[in-house]
Amino acid sequence: MVSQTIDLLKEELPVDQQPLILSGDIKTGLVLVDVVNGFCTVGAGNLAPRQPNRQISRMVDESVRLSRVFAEKKWPIFAFLDTHHRDIPEPPYPPHCIAGTEEAKLVPELLWLENEPNATVRCKDCVDGFLGSIEEDGRNVFIDWVKNHQIKQILVVGICTDICVLDFACSALSARNRRLLSPLDDVIVYSHACATYDIPVHMARINNDVIAHPQELLHHIGLYMARGRGAKIVSDVSFK
Repeated sequence: MVSQTIDLLKEELPVDQQPLILSGDIKTGLVLVDVVNGFCTVGAGNLAPRQPNRQISRMVDESVRLSRVFAEKKWPIFAFLDTHHRDIPEPPYPPHCIAGTEEAKLVPELLWLENEPNATVRCKDCVDGFLGSIEEDGRNVFIDWVKNHQIKQILVVGICTDICVLDFACSALSARNRRLLSPLDDVIVYSHACATYDIPVHMARINNDVIAHPQELLHHIGLYMARGRGAKIVSDVSFK
């Protein structure tokens, strides 16, 4: 029944996807959203998967692959890390990715980014990484990154497709439209390098405090919403 619903949704709300080939002719920056233990590593916390998850594993693998290539080519990388203070909750979510814990760290396969000269690592204390990039003095670290590297397009990957990835993409697109991110032209979301979490309907019915969150359905809706806001959605990324 669920698979039939998803198939119907994809038919009624299609997301046009094309492969992307990066050659270096257009200055591209890679943005990783919350590829941290607290969202990706089995059993790592309240919002981590309870068992191995194919969609999340694929997202991590593709994020690592892209990061390696970008680092080898000395192309800019920006990595968001969801990081919260114990005394500042983020409803409706339970405590997660508390500062100083393993949950708030990059997955083991990406820890090397902390010492990568072409990578900027930014802890954020809210869903939207664009807002989470604002300093106390009003400066925005992400805007500075785009301008300093003269980035023309960003390739966005990470988790969750329909939450943190979507919010960041929408804010970046709005900022681009207001000419706050010049010379940025395109926000590109790579579907196979994004993922979201899975709470089937039957589990939500058992626990009234939990909201159902079918993974494939919400992943598609996240991509559809990003496309509707002006992002380009790509099905594959290769390098020329």
